[in-house]
Amino acid sequence: MEIIKNLMVDAQTTHHWYFVVSMGRDAGHLALGIGKAAGATLTIIPEEFPESKVRLKQIVDILIGAIIKRLSYGRTDGVAVLAEGLLEHIDSKELDALANLERDTYGHVRLSEVNLAEILKIHVLERLALLGIKCTIVDKNIGYELRCADPIPLDLEYTRDLGYCAARHILDGGSADIIAIREGQFVAIPFKDVLNPETGRMKARMVNVGSESYQIARLYMIRLTKADFDDPHELAKLADTANVTVDSFKNQFYGVIESDILNRLGKPTLPHVPINHM
Repeated sequence: MEIIKNLMVDAQTTHHWYFVVSMGRDAGHLALGIGKAAGATLTIIPEEFPESKVRLKQIVDILIGAIIKRLSYGRTDGVAVLAEGLLEHIDSKELDALANLERDTYGHVRLSEVNLAEILKIHVLERLALLGIKCTIVDKNIGYELRCADPIPLDLEYTRDLGYCAARHILDGGSADIIAIREGQFVAIPFKDVLNPETGRMKARMVNVGSESYQIARLYMIRLTKADFDDPHELAKLADTANVTVDSFKNQFYGVIESDILNRLGKPTLPHVPINHM
């Protein structure tokens, strides 16, 4: 979190945008938690895209929409946190056209070998140039920095509790279980209940995008919302910022709303003025 907060200060000072990639091959818990805790401008996670494959343009449009919206409020800076697992959802044909991808023994893309932030930066800058918008974007991967960060007090307490309960469980004769917290209580869950029978690996616990927690995180982000398109004043301001007509803005960016997971779930995105506008 401190890394992102420092980048946010740097972004504001230099009037730059940062595209920051965090760890998280399958789930976006880490990226979302970092972005929410630090108050990043926006965070994009794999769970937003339930389709097996996502077009690179979808992610680019979300980022451009956020940059334009932020700019319409007079801010030329921002920080976008991107979960590295987004690479797993982008159509491999698009990625293969951008880089020679290496894969591990399971067929997964070696995420560390692909600079997601740089790829997105290039595409976003190309689109912004067509709109006549000048923007400086810095790409950064914080994977290794996160791995080397000191644990916070919550981490220390959590792992000590888990270690104590695991040791006690073994001494009581337990085995082949994983110790976890469920509804505030420490419980032993059999490995067979959490393993994928096809791969023999643990099932990934994904972010519940229908939860209130995720919706709160979204309300703190600066992204295009349906409310922006429903408000003639906001829509006109966004179109003016993008140097296009209202109809052209709708044609280029309404797809962001149509593909928004909250819109698909019927979860209303409330009109709001996030802290990041200040």
